[in-house]
Amino acid sequence: MIGEHVVVGYTGESGGRDALALGAAITRVTGGELTVAAIYPPGSPGLAVEAQAGLAHAAEELGGVPAEYIAFESRGAGRGLSVLAGRIKADLIVVGSAGGGQAGRISIGATSDSLLHLSSEAVMLTPAGYRAPAEPSRLTLAYVHRPQCDEAVERVAQAALRLGVPLRLITLDLRTDDPGRLGDDLALAVRLAWESSGIEAETEIAEGHDVTAALEAIEWLSGELLVCAASEDAQPHRVFLGELAMKVLRASSCPVTVLPRGFS
Repeated sequence: MIGEHVVVGYTGESGGRDALALGAAITRVTGGELTVAAIYPPGSPGLAVEAQAGLAHAAEELGGVPAEYIAFESRGAGRGLSVLAGRIKADLIVVGSAGGGQAGRISIGATSDSLLHLSSEAVMLTPAGYRAPAEPSRLTLAYVHRPQCDEAVERVAQAALRLGVPLRLITLDLRTDDPGRLGDDLALAVRLAWESSGIEAETEIAEGHDVTAALEAIEWLSGELLVCAASEDAQPHRVFLGELAMKVLRASSCPVTVLPRGFS
């Protein structure tokens, strides 16, 4: 179950605050543990002090929300978050968008780019300026008929069951594929979801001339969470996105979770 132990990559910038609020909202629903981490480079005592000060500010923002606060030394923020998550057995890393990106969209910076290429844990990215709701409203999985997505259907269906929210399976029709085949693929995914969880998933084919247009053509609820599976090119138990999934991530108006290959 994603969200049993969440690590938030915190910075004092808006993206860090967005991630903090979302991480707290997730653990509030799952009842999981929350760890707030600030990463600083080795040999920088001044930055270590700044990291501790930032964590104190994060604690103020969370108020009475139970959390552990860790200043962690690493040569890179993405690498540091991944190593820390492995040590404390977290199953989800939440980070915000890089500064300077489009409001309401995910902007990938050095930290998120690193995580999307090496993390052993699921990675969730928040759009710029995202305001976390009290609880999620629906889980949506971007589905393509391949083994990685078939595994993801089962995992996300179980997560939807645990969270008590609907499950939607979407596939993109960029006017290059056979709509009938796409519908058959979704029917197979619906059966997988039912067999693994007893949930009857909603399905939708998002049509458009490109990924952005396709995603804008379908409805997104407040509190929706989008999930993508790792590419078949990912190393076992690692996150890695293919070209299409990366376009989906950049075009999404809601938080996106990327599952590692072989996620369980």
